[in-house]
Amino acid sequence: MLLSSQIIESALSQCKTFRHIYIGYSGGVDSHVLLHLCAAITTLRDKITAVYVHHGLQADAESWAIHCDKTAQSLGVDFKLLRVNAVAIQGESPEEAARNTRYSALKSLMCIDDVLLVAQHREDQLETVLLQLFRGSGLPGLSGMPETMAFGPGVMMRPLLNVSRLAISDYARLHALDWVEDPSNQSNNYDRNFLRNAVIPMLKQRWPVCDKTVARSARHCADAQVLVSKAAEALFLSVFNSADKTLCIGQLQSYKSPQQQLIIRRWFQCLDLKMPAQAFVKRLQSEVIGARAGSDPVLSGQGYYVRRYRDKLYCLKQVAPEILQESIWPAGQTSVRVSDHQTLSCAPSSAGICRELWQHAVITVKFRRGGEKIRLPGRKGHHALKNLFQEAGIPPWERESMPLVYLDDKLAAVGERWTSADFYSEKIQDCISFYLHRE
Repeated sequence: MLLSSQIIESALSQCKTFRHIYIGYSGGVDSHVLLHLCAAITTLRDKITAVYVHHGLQADAESWAIHCDKTAQSLGVDFKLLRVNAVAIQGESPEEAARNTRYSALKSLMCIDDVLLVAQHREDQLETVLLQLFRGSGLPGLSGMPETMAFGPGVMMRPLLNVSRLAISDYARLHALDWVEDPSNQSNNYDRNFLRNAVIPMLKQRWPVCDKTVARSARHCADAQVLVSKAAEALFLSVFNSADKTLCIGQLQSYKSPQQQLIIRRWFQCLDLKMPAQAFVKRLQSEVIGARAGSDPVLSGQGYYVRRYRDKLYCLKQVAPEILQESIWPAGQTSVRVSDHQTLSCAPSSAGICRELWQHAVITVKFRRGGEKIRLPGRKGHHALKNLFQEAGIPPWERESMPLVYLDDKLAAVGERWTSADFYSEKIQDCISFYLHRE
């Protein structure tokens, strides 16, 4: 295949409009060829910015950045250097950490109608599909990398995804391009490098066009995944409670196991969490969803835990135990930090605590000690908070951290839930109501 700038024009023709084009430029041969192809289109040149992401992981990275800057200047395009901290956090591989921080940095540049072009090619797709296969991935993983995808408010494109590494190398030699070589690419300690350096050359001896055929299989998987996703979405919406992002256990149990698994994975996607392993999903089905009613099993994952309360399934972030801060609400202040992860705010309202009482009282925020009662508007008698929490279906783990607002040492409000009849009023814009923000 003879590479030309037409492949870039064809990819960009899919966009109705584009304001700016960012090109992920590492200085390596693949991204250099991509940049060279784009810069050859004179009508695009003033819209292009080559972006080098400096991970700080290689001793030569600084000189590579200088090389990239000079190359961009020679091609008549803008250049931008982004410095990131690519140190892996718990549960991340070095490769994953570098990729996540790189994409996060690139995403920060994007605006509506911006396009990011990256230089992955057909052999990269082969490596990706093989890695996903060896990890036991399902259709989403075996679909490989898409040619086009949403990226922040803009779009990411891989115009070279159906181009072979050989075609890219031939283009680079034909145009006498000067690129950098990352020595870490020769280290087989990384899974992708091991595939690239040791496994794929052997595969190609036996199946010379395996990159092409595996890429075709990936497209078949992607097409199938579109259909599966539509079915999963319909199932998910029948079970999902959008108000608190929980799943209805009774409704979930009405589906067969494979359908439950589709729903659970769609749930994790909705919560912006990493897809759970198959073993975790099966444990979730048997130990939590299948547990007897009234029990409180907890299943922990990577930075989250899943538990049930009544007929709802909750997925919650794992955080350190909250330090609850009993405090005086400063006069004139519209919010107060009540714990590490909660802020209680007040705002003018047509119903709630009478503003006049609020302005002339000493306001304190406390937490449950047991035995608290409150009289509610329109209801007879005093009600124990314990009973109100049960009646409202508030999970036990939320009750102890629910802030209690006192006026002159009298219980006036329970978070954003209830206001005491002793302080309640209904006057347009002459009352105070609360909003509890949880991080």
